[in-house]
Amino acid sequence: MGLVEHLPLATLNFQTLPDQLVNGLLLGAVYALMALGYTMVYGVLRLINFAHGEVYMLGAYVALFGSYIIGFGPGSDLSASPHPLVAPGILIIVGIVMLVVGGAMALAAMKVPKLPDVVKGVGWALVVLGLLGVMVSLFQPQAINIVLMLLASMTVCALVGIVIERFAYRPMRSHSRIASLITAIGVSLLLQNGGALFLPNSPPPSIAENVNPYRQTVTMHLVPGPANLHQAVLSAEPEYLKTKKAFDDYMAGPGKGKSQFDLPPEGDKINFAAQTAATKYNDAKRKEDSAGVSITIQQGRIITLVIVIFLMAGLTYLVMYTRAGRAMRAVSLDFDSAGLMGINVNSIVTFTFVIGSSLAGAGAMMIATFQGSPLTTFYGLLPGVKAFVAAVLGGIGNIPGAVLGGVLMGMAETMVRWAGYGQYADAVAFVILIVVLLVRPGGLLGSSKVEKV
Repeated sequence: MGLVEHLPLATLNFQTLPDQLVNGLLLGAVYALMALGYTMVYGVLRLINFAHGEVYMLGAYVALFGSYIIGFGPGSDLSASPHPLVAPGILIIVGIVMLVVGGAMALAAMKVPKLPDVVKGVGWALVVLGLLGVMVSLFQPQAINIVLMLLASMTVCALVGIVIERFAYRPMRSHSRIASLITAIGVSLLLQNGGALFLPNSPPPSIAENVNPYRQTVTMHLVPGPANLHQAVLSAEPEYLKTKKAFDDYMAGPGKGKSQFDLPPEGDKINFAAQTAATKYNDAKRKEDSAGVSITIQQGRIITLVIVIFLMAGLTYLVMYTRAGRAMRAVSLDFDSAGLMGINVNSIVTFTFVIGSSLAGAGAMMIATFQGSPLTTFYGLLPGVKAFVAAVLGGIGNIPGAVLGGVLMGMAETMVRWAGYGQYADAVAFVILIVVLLVRPGGLLGSSKVEKV
């Protein structure tokens, strides 16, 4: 046994590297979504909202309760199919009504400049939600529950953000910065420990797998394997599908209610044929994948990335091209002067908390649903800390910096796990932060201006 075999490099599986890079990008996108909440609040209030991780936790619990409503509560049959919260036909009608009303409000706001911004904002929101409802009902009816759970998590988290800002942070604005910081830590501890009194916590619940209609994986061949291996897969696939269908039909008919390990001779014969064909097909598929370069990813994670990109694009448009966004930037530059110029500072601060909290709720719902991780009232602690590190890494108060920091954090954590050092994956975030801050104290895209706390 040579020395090279003891080196970490010799144990790395480079066949899975493309998969891990994609996983790192997806994880980083969720960190970036949370980091945007930290950086937006800091940009406006110069306050680190340490309760942001707990808002994330509450978003995950809202998704859990949504799964209970569609038939996957404690003691229910977890193998059953979910029933839709809203019938597709009803959702189409509601979506069309929202499109008409929202379009009329947005058009009126453009024709009458004196109308308040909220009319235009609500109008466009109704247009987007109505279009989403119609499209989902027509083309992806199985996603109705997922969309409604996502909207519910975002809405509840937005309301929680409003309550936190109004009753915890607003009274502390006239006090010292350190007093506001201690208040933020207190709110975080209150939600962590107080939530354990009324949220299911022990044993840690998780969202049932069948709630996610996008559990299947998609394989994209970047560099295809040899033609003969691909032909072997094509040859084995018909028999695999045929025997699998025969076994599924048997289990739904004569074998209903029985275990596959306790079948009569006829059932054993069908089961054996299905397993033999599956083994042959999977072996051929594995050989083809290992001979080329491919990426295998769950459909739900692709949807997560698409939603994150859509939300980030919407946030960019909001901040850069709307009057509310200009007001947010004005408040972030000079809090007092913005108020003197006629900006309702309290409304802008509340609006900032609404946006940041709803983004955290969206990320929590997608991670809890598509990955099925167990939930506790400390569920948002570590993701919240990592998202804060990502915001500081990119430059706290800088929106592009938060996105960059989140992606770098996700990639670094995934690469450490891929290298076989998963026990250090959480620590690498802080190592990277220390190294970057030693070189650039303001973060990668932030300024190095010194502020008194």
